[in-house]
Amino acid sequence: MQKGLILRSTGSWYDVRNPDGHIFQGRLKGKFKLKGLKVTNPIAVGDIVLFEVEDKTENTAIISDIVSRKNYIIRQSVHKTAHGHILAANLDQAVLLATLAMPRTSLGFIDRFLVSAESFRIPTTIVFNKADILNDEGLEYQQEVIQLYERVGYDCLVTSATEGEGVDEFRELLHQKVTLLAGHSGVGKSSLVNAIAPDLNLRTNEVSSFANKGVHTTTFAEMFELAPDTYIIDTPGIKELGLMDTSKTEIGHYFPEMRDRMNQCRFNNCLHFNEPGCAIKEAVESEDIAESRYMSYLSMLEGGDNRR
Repeated sequence: MQKGLILRSTGSWYDVRNPDGHIFQGRLKGKFKLKGLKVTNPIAVGDIVLFEVEDKTENTAIISDIVSRKNYIIRQSVHKTAHGHILAANLDQAVLLATLAMPRTSLGFIDRFLVSAESFRIPTTIVFNKADILNDEGLEYQQEVIQLYERVGYDCLVTSATEGEGVDEFRELLHQKVTLLAGHSGVGKSSLVNAIAPDLNLRTNEVSSFANKGVHTTTFAEMFELAPDTYIIDTPGIKELGLMDTSKTEIGHYFPEMRDRMNQCRFNNCLHFNEPGCAIKEAVESEDIAESRYMSYLSMLEGGDNRR
């Protein structure tokens, strides 16, 4: 039995790298289910698995088990009701790429991703790309958004893959870590990675000016080694991000600015919706908590639109 790292998943086959660096084409042994977790992909990129070589000539392997994960990020499956889809496993950090134009990343989407990462204690940095296409008004708004998220404890970085702005800082951010790169299609993930690792030559595509939406260029999640002990996991562009395994009473705990005030509410089980003596609502009214963040919280509480 060998131990291997899942570099790529194409649905039924997996690229598995052993400690010697050899990559096998692996498949699951029979039906494989994770206890207590309904998912469309039982194995995710970043997983450590146990496998046996099936055919040396064909370079195939049989995967028999998964080593216990330290964390993972999951979203609701867009195809199968009540099931989740694991984006990646065993992460040191996540980087959410956002753009405020062509295409526009909504604050609601940013908040949903941050809550997903917070729920598994995965540190997240927000990278605002395509700064070069913003006018003065757009740059001013971008700075306001950055201040909003930095105020609640999230690091932010401004980049432009085409102009080289922030590229060195982006490279340093990834150094000696396993990083999930996520964001809508068209935010420039591939262009930014190509700027720091041109040898990877990731496929890029233009944003459709008709719909102001990106064209999918990444079909499957895939892990790349940029340097020794430095890995990125590139994911397909995410249109929606439905929360999984999160109860209504838990959601507020994944907003740092709410978490800090929860013991000040009159009721221990306060959902911060219409209860009297709610410290969270008072903080929103006094602008100590941003209204956009509170509206995102209410949307998640009500199970609203995943694309907000």
